[in-house]
Amino acid sequence: MPELKRLHAGHAPSVLAFELANRAYFAASVPDRGDDFFDQFADRYNALLAEQEAGICAFYLLVADDGSVLGRFNLVDLEDQTAELGYRVAQHVAGRGVATANVRELCWRAAARHGLRTLRAATARQNVASQKVLTKAGFVPAGPADPAHLGGTPGTWYQRDLVLQPYGAILPGPAEGQ
Repeated sequence: MPELKRLHAGHAPSVLAFELANRAYFAASVPDRGDDFFDQFADRYNALLAEQEAGICAFYLLVADDGSVLGRFNLVDLEDQTAELGYRVAQHVAGRGVATANVRELCWRAAARHGLRTLRAATARQNVASQKVLTKAGFVPAGPADPAHLGGTPGTWYQRDLVLQPYGAILPGPAEGQ
């Protein structure tokens, strides 16, 4: 059973394999990371670990039983009980509810483990799949996103307020219902 795990140094080879295997798939909906990302992967990965250690960000991986990475789910710029959510899943698991389920799980962790009360996520206008994930996970449109934030592509900010309830539950977002 795949498990959402906090990023650690030992994950580096699996993360690199995930990014390489899905590069063309990701580039179809978000700006490509470019060759420099892969050429400088070790340095960039170590910088992520340092940001996580400093409490600036929190990075999670969806890890399969065989140790391969199926997705990345990130909380970036944790400040004032708010963070930006970013995520991507492998092409071979896309369209199966994997992103939605793990975004929902990350919403719970954001509130319970990181003390966050608001998550924001930007998505390009043409990235309809991501918009569906966010909506199903309880996010609502919150205004236009600066194209510079999305690699020059126009987009929309989505937002979800997190309300931690007794016993660790969070209230469902408006699109989740009961």
